[in-house]
Amino acid sequence: MSVDIPVLETERLFLREPRLDDLDAIVAFGMSDRTEFVGGKLEAWQSWNVLNAAIGHWINRGFGWWVLEDKATGDVAGRAGIGYNLDWPEPELGWHIYEGFEGKGLAYEAAFAARDHATRHFGLGPLISLIARGNARSRRLAERLGATIESDNFQVRGTPCMIYRHPQVAA
Repeated sequence: MSVDIPVLETERLFLREPRLDDLDAIVAFGMSDRTEFVGGKLEAWQSWNVLNAAIGHWINRGFGWWVLEDKATGDVAGRAGIGYNLDWPEPELGWHIYEGFEGKGLAYEAAFAARDHATRHFGLGPLISLIARGNARSRRLAERLGATIESDNFQVRGTPCMIYRHPQVAA
């Protein structure tokens, strides 16, 4: 079985398919404090499941998360894309930036490209972002992307979250 995952290109990133070669970067993120607002630290085997779930999402939903590859170095800078888990109200635009790549505007660049592609090619939108109340950096990014708070009383697997609604992107 194969799945056609589009490759997106921004000024500094390739948004591309998840690969087995990405596992070390995914494991490092999963074991880091950067997971505080996305469910907490993971064991290596759980990060393996994250990688496989990302690929399976593309197969089962026709959209999903891209790996962010730094064009200058080829390093994995994070993940961004559209997730729609069984316990979520609708498709969500999300982002995770890995250590050493934060504070450079890469999350904005990737999220903007993913949102635009999701609208134009997957017929999705206006999308939501589910953001933990304490995640000030992601909340600021959502607002920079033009999203507004739709609800501040939502829970994702026991974590108090806010639902941000992104503006509709012209198709």
